[in-house]
Amino acid sequence: MEGLTESEVAGFAVGAFLLGASIAAQRVDGFVAASQRRSLNMCNRCGDLRMVACSQCKGVGSVRKGGTFTFGMLEDIYESLGAETKAADLVPCSKCRSKGRLPCAECAKVR
Repeated sequence: MEGLTESEVAGFAVGAFLLGASIAAQRVDGFVAASQRRSLNMCNRCGDLRMVACSQCKGVGSVRKGGTFTFGMLEDIYESLGAETKAADLVPCSKCRSKGRLPCAECAKVR
């Protein structure tokens, strides 16, 4: 670490902060959304839509043939960068019956 200037150390610190903020952003957003729903007396999970995205297919309605634990790491990286998924590799989701959404369990408890 010898030979680093103060501005380089500050740059590393800012970079680490931005990386941490981008990783935590989804959880912070979910926390804020849940608190807003709570203050409006809405369902904390679905916001009174009575439907939530399927946890297996993430609301898409289809999953890969190999299931959740496939070893197509390169394919995952390409998809995250915006590449199209091959339709031959997809099968309908069995959990939501390829609808992509399920009834909200919290709303069902209340009614």
